[in-house]
Amino acid sequence: MRKLKILIEYDGTQYHGWQCQANGLAIQEVLQKTLKKITQEKKSVVASGRTDAGVHAEGQVAHFFTSSRMTPRELLKAFNSLLPPDIVVKKVEEVNANFHAQKSATRKTYRYTILNRDFPSALWRCQAHYIASPLNVSAMRRAAKYLVGKHDFSAFQGAGGKVNSTVREIDSLTIQKKDDWIHFNVVGNGFLKYMVRNIVGTLIQVGQEKITVKQTQVILQSRDRTQAGPTAPARGLCLVTVKYGVLKTPGTKS
Repeated sequence: MRKLKILIEYDGTQYHGWQCQANGLAIQEVLQKTLKKITQEKKSVVASGRTDAGVHAEGQVAHFFTSSRMTPRELLKAFNSLLPPDIVVKKVEEVNANFHAQKSATRKTYRYTILNRDFPSALWRCQAHYIASPLNVSAMRRAAKYLVGKHDFSAFQGAGGKVNSTVREIDSLTIQKKDDWIHFNVVGNGFLKYMVRNIVGTLIQVGQEKITVKQTQVILQSRDRTQAGPTAPARGLCLVTVKYGVLKTPGTKS
């Protein structure tokens, strides 16, 4: 039995997130059904983590087991000949059995995109959050500094999140502005449910001068979700990359 690692890109607009569920079509379900068509095997496709309904990915990572002897390139071609156009497998590679798409992940990068001008975009309506009122980017950058580091992010956890610990570490949180576009780039070792979107929603309120820069620190220390801003819409969020330690290919000596 071989273990394969795949790199996936998808537009999450039409899906109820990554994980299979009873109330709507999920990315995982589509991939598993496609894999069964290719290999005639019913196998689970395990991702680095769940993305919520409407969230996109440029670099989602997943793994699965198969008895198929198809080469990685043959599997790549087979996947993309059968998948819908809003889901693409970008890379297939064989990995050792000890690799786990979720448990072996060390860092993830998310990007949140805002279009900030007087008129929306027809082409980017599903990939960016449109805000017409001007945002104070300088204030948002100053507020973001309070969130970098290792903290208890309870104040930014969505309802229903069940985890052993709400402590997470954000390596960097940068905000870039180019013309009418504002990009939040967040790198961390893991994220709570809705954490990035709740952080962005709070920083938007700072940019709108509804709350002060200093209040961001107060909200973080409160560990109270009701103190933070609203959850930013899913359409602006994209999983960019998932990082791992050095991966050994099958047959490589320790």
